Amino acid sequence: MSFYQSIQRYQSFDYNDFFKGLTEDHITKILRKDRISEEDFLALLSPKATLHLEEMAQKANKLSLQHFGKAILLYTPMYLANYCVNRCLYCSFNTDTTIKRSKLTLEEIEREAQAITATGLRHILILTGESKGQTPVSYIVEAVKVLKKYFESITIEIYSLTEEEYREIIEVGVDGLTIYQEVYDEAIYDAVHLSGPKKDYKFRLDAPERACRAKIRSVNIGALLGLNDWHKEAFITGLHGNYLQNKYNDVEVSISLPRLRPHKGSLRDYPLVGDKDLVQILLALKIFLPYIGITISTREKASFRDHLIPLGITKMSAGVSTEVGGHSSSSKGDSQFEISDTRSVEEIKETLYARGYQPIFKNWMDIEKDIDR
Repeated sequence: MSFYQSIQRYQSFDYNDFFKGLTEDHITKILRKDRISEEDFLALLSPKATLHLEEMAQKANKLSLQHFGKAILLYTPMYLANYCVNRCLYCSFNTDTTIKRSKLTLEEIEREAQAITATGLRHILILTGESKGQTPVSYIVEAVKVLKKYFESITIEIYSLTEEEYREIIEVGVDGLTIYQEVYDEAIYDAVHLSGPKKDYKFRLDAPERACRAKIRSVNIGALLGLNDWHKEAFITGLHGNYLQNKYNDVEVSISLPRLRPHKGSLRDYPLVGDKDLVQILLALKIFLPYIGITISTREKASFRDHLIPLGITKMSAGVSTEVGGHSSSSKGDSQFEISDTRSVEEIKETLYARGYQPIFKNWMDIEKDIDR
């Protein structure tokens, strides 16, 4: 059964009715369990569970320390290009938006790599818009060949690929995939993706699984929080993570929690996702999926990110630029969104040390060995 088929049972599910039936006793009993069910996970996302955030935080912290220790892996994004043929209402790369468009040459990619490695980072996330004309798979392949000289781990956050295309880029050195469904509600997905290849909901939804079949080492998924009721989106995101983790137990699965940020060309208002809401999502996810990694990006403010660390965060971006060529001497293109945490790699590293955490620049397999020792 595909993930799409497995979530059809929730298509007409009455979330409000489920939430109304919960009591504080339900939440207390769930928090006493060693492992929780899908229904329990949804209960922890309910309004009733907000009365138990402290107990949830204590449990999430214990589980995070048990399975990941005090290690936080650091990485940074590198934007290779911002050309895009999609018309997505929530993104400045929207083909209708008037922004400065560009892509890096291989020489410029090498300069970006040199600037990033000078900070000590060895994990990179490369990004493009969706334009197979400007940034075909062959361009990604050549970029990865350059970047392999500098980085231990290369993750891609680009357009959805076929299984064979994933195999092609894995063969040259890509070991991670980050891909957000953006919004799991199929009707809303259709409404915010006006046109372009990304409008194909199922092709996007199945992309993580195609990468898993192609033998990717790690997959990071998520919903862009704010496009729909966050209770529903966080719930289906957790189910997606659970599905991938159970079906592909040789793949490291993680979840990101990005909230909508201001961007050029914003065309509409979206449901608000508050700080307390994000904390509740993080805690519920960690309790439901204790083995899953959780990533928090610089979309969030520095002080807020710091307070989230003990609650289950395993990966953080640092020294971030969302502009094409933004790490080296001059930017060539407009940014995808405004960042909130502008700290350097060194500043975030010192913050982690001050909080008793270890900033990590190498692969998770090596981290696990360090924790065991």
